[in-house]
Amino acid sequence: MPDDDSRRMDMALSLAARGWGQTSPNPMVGAVIFAGEDLVGEGFHERFGSPHAEATALTQAGERARGATLYVNLEPCNHQGRNPPCTDAIIAAGIARVVIAILDPNPVAAGGAERLRAAGIIVDVGVSDQDARELNASFFNRLTNDRPWVTLKLAVSLDGAISSASQGRDLISGQESDAVVQRMRANSDAIAVGVNTALVDDPRLTARSDPPPRVAPTRVVFDRKARLSPNSVLARTASEIPTLLVTGSGTRLPGELERCGVEAVSAHDLGEALRKLMQRGIASILVEGGAGLAASFLAAGFVHRLVMFRAPIVLGDGALNAFSGVAAHEASLAPRFHLLQCRTLGDDVMSVYAPEPI
Repeated sequence: MPDDDSRRMDMALSLAARGWGQTSPNPMVGAVIFAGEDLVGEGFHERFGSPHAEATALTQAGERARGATLYVNLEPCNHQGRNPPCTDAIIAAGIARVVIAILDPNPVAAGGAERLRAAGIIVDVGVSDQDARELNASFFNRLTNDRPWVTLKLAVSLDGAISSASQGRDLISGQESDAVVQRMRANSDAIAVGVNTALVDDPRLTARSDPPPRVAPTRVVFDRKARLSPNSVLARTASEIPTLLVTGSGTRLPGELERCGVEAVSAHDLGEALRKLMQRGIASILVEGGAGLAASFLAAGFVHRLVMFRAPIVLGDGALNAFSGVAAHEASLAPRFHLLQCRTLGDDVMSVYAPEPI
């Protein structure tokens, strides 16, 4: 059974991921029901406010749910919210065993496992728990941290540069990598860049994914002196998509930017800025550059995941290195990261790293 449990939980996790970009602030959840060796029901949380994964799977299974085993990547909810408690539906359906990847840390919804056990249902917890935690990392972080979950994304050349010596707008990675980045944006509450990147690249910072995210990510520019041009794409579209400038505590937002709909978040340091963004409901941020902003996040220890897209080009002497703003370290004292994932995207290589705990 352990091998079957892992394989079936992987099915639940794959289903859960189909809610990518659609369920926030709720987690992505998938569920499958097996009667013996037969898959009799499956479901996932499709969109915020829609039926929960367990309810959909139970409806599909019908009478075949009686005596069956339910696999779900997050503890079934035990409270009345937009949807009724999943625990009630599981008990009523006659499920005999429930396999859960990870318990729900939300005190409002937690307690489902104990409720099911009290009803005589066998409950096992911990199958594929690390994969389940990674899928909903920002959800778990939100319940234990006062700062958002931060993913730092860097597109680099083979020699580690993010732009050529001309410091112009360079497209380094290929189309396959760009498609993955758009998907990353779609599941983030905010996309952030430094003001130099905003001035040089004049980006739109939108998630051009299919399907588009349920809520467009907020655009955040770290701009201590409020130098963003009112003629920039970000300013001109601020009335359509929320756009925030993180400024220094003594900086006033120019009237031209205010009239465009740009808002200011005043902070004396990066930590305060992130706490204020969290208070605005931004629980996950995709930081896309440039080198100075990346260095600030890394130096402060605020990066939870580092995602690098390495393209097969060499930009050579004078190019801007992705880590040029990071302080020098002896090798034995240098920050160390663990490789979590590596995959090829056309000719590019995507690597996902987690920082080593200090």
